Amino acid sequence: MLKQSEKELVVSHPVDSRGERVKLDRLSPQSPSLKMTIKNLNFYYSRHQVLFNISLDVVENKVTALIGPSGCGKSTFLRTLNRMNDTIPATRMEGEIKLDGVDIYKNVKNASMLRTRVGMIFQKSNPFPKSIFDNVAYGLRVNGVTKKHIVAEAVEETLKRAYLWEEVKDKLNKSAYTLSGGQQQRLCIARALVVQPEVVLMDEPASALDPTSTIKIEDLIGELKKNYTIVIVTHNMQQAARISNTTAFFYEGKLIEVGKTKKIFTKPDKKKTEDYITGRFG
Repeated sequence: MLKQSEKELVVSHPVDSRGERVKLDRLSPQSPSLKMTIKNLNFYYSRHQVLFNISLDVVENKVTALIGPSGCGKSTFLRTLNRMNDTIPATRMEGEIKLDGVDIYKNVKNASMLRTRVGMIFQKSNPFPKSIFDNVAYGLRVNGVTKKHIVAEAVEETLKRAYLWEEVKDKLNKSAYTLSGGQQQRLCIARALVVQPEVVLMDEPASALDPTSTIKIEDLIGELKKNYTIVIVTHNMQQAARISNTTAFFYEGKLIEVGKTKKIFTKPDKKKTEDYITGRFG
């Protein structure tokens, strides 16, 4: 494990508009398990509105699956949770997104440091043109952790957490591109985990993988939720049913229904949800 002094180099508290640290208290005892809360979220690409009045609670150490047809706003919503959309010109967000009770748009000055707390795994694995070891160590080094033994310990621990250590421990200095597609995706997960995020966002992490690799990713997600809060976009209904605790159904930029996964898949409240899950459209 990283020592506390080293971890502080990686995970920084946000600051307010005056440059002062914001205290990251947990939410009230009445709602101790909420990690993120989203209220009345609207999002625009220039003048085109793509998300409409989204409100959603994300429970700590659980998996929340976002489902819905292509183009319904799932991935855009996911990227609002760690401000990845900030990098896209002419975008605008209205509403409130809080992490541990702190508004990440109003009270977090440094979006890059926010992303060490809310990591992102993309649909297509994107390893750097570096060795396996250097891919995982990258996040530590750019955040100022340079002591070799600490980096080495963190890389090994994280690769074990990503179910990859036994497959790569004898070839850490080889290019990440020598790994299979499924291994590359787990490597990217390890790269995100090494800075010890609290929330992990996943945008269809297994959509390009074969069934065997997909099962490994799903098993990994089941293990990771013991220590992380996970929000995942998936088009695979069976996958959402297998791995998630909560399912949110999006359609045309609106959140149609959200609830416990078993209920959503067996007795949804909205007919549109039932029609999508049963394959009548989408």
